[in-house]
Amino acid sequence: MDKAIHMLLDAMRSGTAVDGAFLDRVVRARNREMRDGSRSVAKRRLMPYYLSQKRQRSPQWEAWAPSEEEDRALCALLQAKPRRTASGVTTVTVLTKPWPCAGDCLYCPSDISMPKSYLSDEPACQRALRCRFDPYLQVLRRLQVLDDMGHPTDKVELIVLGGSWTDYPKPYREWFVSSLFQALNDFGTEVAAERERIRWEIYESLDSYYKTSESKYIRDSTQDSVDCKLLSYNSALSICDNEAMVYKQAETRLVVESSIRSLFSTNEEAACRCVGLVMETRPDAVTPESLAEMRRLGCTKVQMGVQALRPQIRAGCGRSLDDGSVERSFELLRLFGFKIHVHLMANLPLSDPAGDMDDFRGLVDSGRYRPDEVKLYPCVLVRSARLTDWYEDGRWQPYDDDTLVDLLSEEVLAAPPYLRISRMIRDISAHDIEAGSRKTNLRQAVERRAVEKAQARGAKIEEVRMREVASGDVDWETLRLDDVAYDTTVSREHFLQWVDVGGRIAGFLRLSLPWPKVAGACGPPIPARPCQAMIRELHVYGRSTPLHGAGTSAQHRGLGAALVDAACGLAASEGYGSIAVISAVGTRSYYRSLGFADAGLYQVRPLEP
Repeated sequence: MDKAIHMLLDAMRSGTAVDGAFLDRVVRARNREMRDGSRSVAKRRLMPYYLSQKRQRSPQWEAWAPSEEEDRALCALLQAKPRRTASGVTTVTVLTKPWPCAGDCLYCPSDISMPKSYLSDEPACQRALRCRFDPYLQVLRRLQVLDDMGHPTDKVELIVLGGSWTDYPKPYREWFVSSLFQALNDFGTEVAAERERIRWEIYESLDSYYKTSESKYIRDSTQDSVDCKLLSYNSALSICDNEAMVYKQAETRLVVESSIRSLFSTNEEAACRCVGLVMETRPDAVTPESLAEMRRLGCTKVQMGVQALRPQIRAGCGRSLDDGSVERSFELLRLFGFKIHVHLMANLPLSDPAGDMDDFRGLVDSGRYRPDEVKLYPCVLVRSARLTDWYEDGRWQPYDDDTLVDLLSEEVLAAPPYLRISRMIRDISAHDIEAGSRKTNLRQAVERRAVEKAQARGAKIEEVRMREVASGDVDWETLRLDDVAYDTTVSREHFLQWVDVGGRIAGFLRLSLPWPKVAGACGPPIPARPCQAMIRELHVYGRSTPLHGAGTSAQHRGLGAALVDAACGLAASEGYGSIAVISAVGTRSYYRSLGFADAGLYQVRPLEP
């Protein structure tokens, strides 16, 4: 690998165009020269090797002697999966342990080794299972992998999955978040290795006591009973309690000594900062009290499973939600300042493409909803879901791929400028899908068709994700600040965006101006106050640039500060006397530098008329 790095640097210095194709040629050439197959060169190994030599300032590093410009170019070339941090932050997904679910939806998988609705073959689930659902180990291991791939790890968005957050006991919720932040604070230090070792020793000792051949037989036979619809997920968990005992005993021993407040304080200036924390819930679990606790734990975005707006579809799927609870959840989330990320499913039982399209239009057009992000999940059948009976007797049939692509492309075209469609397919392995789309490139197919339709109709695609600058180049001189205003039942929203001449987004801010009557009627714990605006999200795109670094992306070019100033000016012109921000723990110091002061669960800045 040393020679491969030399070859790349020599080519750069000679003026040769060094791109992905050139790298592939170098790798193939080196592998032809090496007779020992165990010593073959692979792109995924080059970056960890290069970074390790750089950290150690080894003799190899001294021999390479790359300039700062060459170092940046080489890191960009060797970085694996650059899209992972192209949105501006590094995401780390963790899962909570299996736990009884308050619902029993027709389409949900029931893998008893996982939280309800998740499958053990999904990538994030595999990582969680290997780490015993331990939050500290999940974060530490994932950060190490991302670091080895060449991604910055100093600005992290934590995504906590596993079903409704508030279904778990309060002590577990606090332990889980404390462990997440302890891992962020420890990463890259000597104490991390010691704490990781202690954790694995505890799990191994508990495994030897609780995990036996008999317990494995019970688990396998119980899962078979669940698959045959003889047992519910919750009943199965109560039978297979050995694994639960391992988790419980480990949590008892792995007490986080520092308080959450102390961990937050450390993270504000840590090398690996939390710039966003996402939690999952369901509409009927959203209350002022539950949101206040989420905010106290550092949450900034809430994912919520709506799945369908039509009551008859929800009822047919066993999802007992009334319209009032769904609408109220949107109002409360907005008044608390959270980013609202909802799940909407196509092809549910009793639905059809026209009804699915009506649901999407209702979601984005009605002031009762209007989320900031949405996941569009087509319904698929997995073996452990109760939907099996409906499929076998013909009551439910999956859409064919062409129908599905056509529907989703229409939803992309109908998406307003403030909406980001984050996903269009679950990471479910093809062998787990009994019926439904197995198209792994579904999103690409949908976007291609959406572009074709837009061109044929002379229309523009305004959906956020398709307009992100990502890691592309931006002509900074052409950027303009655009304001997209829209109303909800509790506020007037402003989506302030930096866009170039082609409409690509370099950064945006979500500003919420609560209606005076609504804010005036609110009381604790709802934070909305009369004449106080709220910044719900600030995001600058481009490949994630290290803190205090000098990258070439949109980050660190003052776009964020300019967006905040624009939001403050707009709120002041509308008569608001102050502006709050739902800052993440790791962004508090940034907002202090912009004139915000700590004020309980938020930060607030006075406005001049």
